Amino acid sequence: MTITQLQYVLAVAEHKNFTAAAEKCFVTQPTLSMQIQKLEEELDIQIFDRSKKPIQLTEVGEKIVNQAKNIVNESGRIKDIVDQQKGFIGGDFKVGIIPTIMPTLLPMFMANFIKKYPRVNLIIEERNTEDIIKMLKNGQLDAAIAATPLDEESIKEVVLYYEPFVAYVPENNPAYNKPEFEVEDLEANLSNILLLQDGHCFRNNVLNICKATSLPNDNHFQIESGSFETMVRLVDEGLGMTLLPYLHTLDMPVKATEKLRPFKAPQPSREVSLIYNKKELKGHIIDALRSTITGVVRGAIAFQDVQITSPTHVK
Repeated sequence: MTITQLQYVLAVAEHKNFTAAAEKCFVTQPTLSMQIQKLEEELDIQIFDRSKKPIQLTEVGEKIVNQAKNIVNESGRIKDIVDQQKGFIGGDFKVGIIPTIMPTLLPMFMANFIKKYPRVNLIIEERNTEDIIKMLKNGQLDAAIAATPLDEESIKEVVLYYEPFVAYVPENNPAYNKPEFEVEDLEANLSNILLLQDGHCFRNNVLNICKATSLPNDNHFQIESGSFETMVRLVDEGLGMTLLPYLHTLDMPVKATEKLRPFKAPQPSREVSLIYNKKELKGHIIDALRSTITGVVRGAIAFQDVQITSPTHVK
């Protein structure tokens, strides 16, 4: 039994296809199949039920895969220990970022990080919070950036910044004439608030501010969108108002910024953290990523000179 054989098994278990698994492992399909077959013969069991489409794990195969994940992850930590001892900051580093953070945050720190740590190969994946938690636990991600707290026992959270919410209000709304927005204004506009679709933690943040589990719908239409840009365009058409994370507003056209209204202090905000499995050993890269992000983002937010308060995050 070898680590390579176990890696091949995990790849097939993930993709449920030998060809796709071989492509991921950068080997030919016959090579991957032969190594898995040799492992099955050594153990005298069948790991995969090849008669089913897609390929399924057998009952004992599921137990083997769960153990293989631990073995492969722990074997990778040996190199992490050596790298950390030598002070080497490099190699592949897989990071997951939730959709409501990735478009604005990634361009802010990516170039700086690459320039400062050219030997690190960042592999970025856009994932929702549920997938990120699962992938961190399975060792499929080294770290992630998400709204917190998550209250997951096995996951460490390091706060990067608190991002204020900003109201985006159409001219036909009475709140448009106010220099600052208040939570009471939000509660008065419950039926006109445009939100992201279910599954987005930012939607849950807004509902939490409103102290509501759902919003009434008096707009005579329903929309399922994961895009802030879509919400902004609907507001521009006078179809409602919405909330935006502050960093999303930095590159908006001047005309659009006339509709932005900051909340009266203390501003409601979301807590954004760098999260990783507590067993993760790539602490030198995690620290490098944290310092790069906080150095850029906190400067962009701090100039507002406002008090902010973080609502309880709802997954």
